[in-house]
Amino acid sequence: MTAAVPHQGDDVRITARMVIAPETGTFVPLPPDVVTTEGEIVAPGSLLGTVESLGRRVDVTSAFHGFLMGMLALPGPHPLAGQPIAWLHAMGPE
Repeated sequence: MTAAVPHQGDDVRITARMVIAPETGTFVPLPPDVVTTEGEIVAPGSLLGTVESLGRRVDVTSAFHGFLMGMLALPGPHPLAGQPIAWLHAMGPE
């Protein structure tokens, strides 16, 4: 019989949430001095940028409360609807 291997490392579970593109188009993030910077708190409804498509702009907002961990979409390239734009470390009850 082999002995059980002791648990290596910690057992932290990080709850990540994604802010997604509402539709396909050109992503235009808000300027860094306007939008929350990485590590700051984002509230539900916080505007992170827009997706421009067919002559109109659609807001990209967070549905979650949490720390902004990073932007995943670069300005310009065409994200697809449902593609992650940013990710958050969720705060509060799920």
